[in-house]
Amino acid sequence: MSTKIPVQNIDPQDPSTAKVKTVELYEARKKIYVKEITGVFQKVRSFSLWFLMGMYFLFCWISVDGQQLVLFDLPNRKFHIFGAIFWPQDFVLLSWLLIICAFGLFFITTLFGRVWCGYTCPQTVWTFIFMWLEERIEGSRNQRMKLDQAAMNKQKALKKAAKHASWLFVAFATGLTFVGYFYPIRELVPDFFTFDISSGWAYFWIGFFTLATYINAGWMREQVCLYMCPYARFQSVMFDRDTLVVSYDPNRGEPRGSRKRSADPKEIGLGDCVDCGMCVQVCPTGIDIRDGLQYECIGCALCIDACDSVMEKMEYPKGLISYTTEQKLEGKDSKLLRPRTFGYGLALVIMMSAFAFKLGTRLPVELDVIRDRGALFQTNAKGYIENAYTLQLMNMSDQVRTFVITVAGMDGVSISGNSEFTLEPSEVRSIPMAVEAKPSALTERNHDIVFKAQAVDDASVKIESESRFLGPAPVKF
Repeated sequence: MSTKIPVQNIDPQDPSTAKVKTVELYEARKKIYVKEITGVFQKVRSFSLWFLMGMYFLFCWISVDGQQLVLFDLPNRKFHIFGAIFWPQDFVLLSWLLIICAFGLFFITTLFGRVWCGYTCPQTVWTFIFMWLEERIEGSRNQRMKLDQAAMNKQKALKKAAKHASWLFVAFATGLTFVGYFYPIRELVPDFFTFDISSGWAYFWIGFFTLATYINAGWMREQVCLYMCPYARFQSVMFDRDTLVVSYDPNRGEPRGSRKRSADPKEIGLGDCVDCGMCVQVCPTGIDIRDGLQYECIGCALCIDACDSVMEKMEYPKGLISYTTEQKLEGKDSKLLRPRTFGYGLALVIMMSAFAFKLGTRLPVELDVIRDRGALFQTNAKGYIENAYTLQLMNMSDQVRTFVITVAGMDGVSISGNSEFTLEPSEVRSIPMAVEAKPSALTERNHDIVFKAQAVDDASVKIESESRFLGPAPVKF
C-alpha cells in the first residue's frame, strides 16, 4: 500500500476575474402554491376547523335567559361567560386559566409536538379557509401557477377579484364577530349597517380585525408562523427524542428515485421514496420534510396524507412519512411517559384542581370596607363612641338579593341605623354606615372588627371584610 497522500494541483484564480456571488440578507417572499390533498389527517383537521369556527361564529349569537352566552362588557366591567358573571376582582381566575393553558400546551407539545399549530391554531384555521376559497375560485395548484404567470386579462381579473372579495367577506365576518363579544352582537349588527353606533371605536376595531385577518391569512400565511409566532422559536426546548413528530424514514426511503410502478425497488437499488415531490407541494410552509426535523414544520401532517396516497398507488406499505419519534427511527424503543411529561402532567392536574376549587367556592358577592379618614371617631347622642365607614357592596349574581350587614369583633359593637339592603342583579352600591360601641368596651385605642354580609335567601352566600374601630385612649388608674 502506498504511503503517499494523493495531491492535486489547483491553479489559483485571479481575484480580479473571479465572479462575486451576492447573498441577499432580506430576500423577498416566494409565494407557496399549496396542492390540495385528502386523507385521514386532513379529515381530522377539517373536523377541528369547522368545530372551532362554529364555536367562534355561533357562541356570540346564543343567549341564555336573555343574556348573551359570552360577552365581555367592558363599560360595565362585567364578563358574562356561559351563564356566570365575572368581575375585575375575578382576574386572578383569568391568570390561573392562562397559566393552565400554557402548561397544557407544554404538556401536549412534549408528547405530540406541534399538534396545536397543525390543527387548532387560529392562524392555521383561517389560512386553510382562505386556501380552500382560493382553490375553489382559481383552480388547482398548476392552474394557479399558470394564472399568476399569465398576462392580465378579463378572466384573470375576475378570478382575482372574486378571490379577494371572498377573503374580505370572511375577514369582515371575523372582525364583526370578534367585536360582537364586546358589544352585544344582536345590537351591533343593525347598529353597524344603519350607522347608529354612538362610538366610532366599534367601526375602528371591526376594520382593524378585518384588515388583520385579510393580511395574515391571505397574504402573509406561513410568514406569521415562521417569523412572527414565538412558539416556533421556543417549542424546540420541549422536544426530546421521544416526542411524536412528523418525520420521514430515510432508512426505508433512501436512496430515492423515480421508477416504474412494476419495478422492484430492491432490484434497482432504490428505497421506497419515488421522489415525486408531493410532500413538498402540499406543505403550507414550503419545506421538504425529507431534510429532517425543521422549526418551520407546523405538524399539519399533509405530507403524510400525500405520501400515503403515493405509496398506495405504488402498492408500497404506508408510513414512509408518519408521526413517529427519533428513537423509533433509530430502531429503539420509545417511551410515551417520561419524567418531563410526568412533571408537566402533575403540575397541570394540581393547577386544574385548584382552579376548579376556586371556581366552585366563588361567592357571588363582594364586600369592601373603607373607613372614613376625615374623623377618627366621635361621640354620638347616646354617649357611645362612633366610627364612620363606607361599604362597597356588590351583588355579583344575576338575581335580586337582600343582604343583612352585621359587625363583630369586640363587645358591645353594633351598627347604628339600617343594616338590610336589597340590590339588583350586578348592582354595586356604596353604603355609608356608622358603627357604635360603649366607651367601657374600649380596652385599647383601636380594635379589629369584622363586617359580615349575608344573603337573606341563601345562607351560603356570605362574606367578611376586616377593618378597625378607633376610640379614645382608655383611662388607666
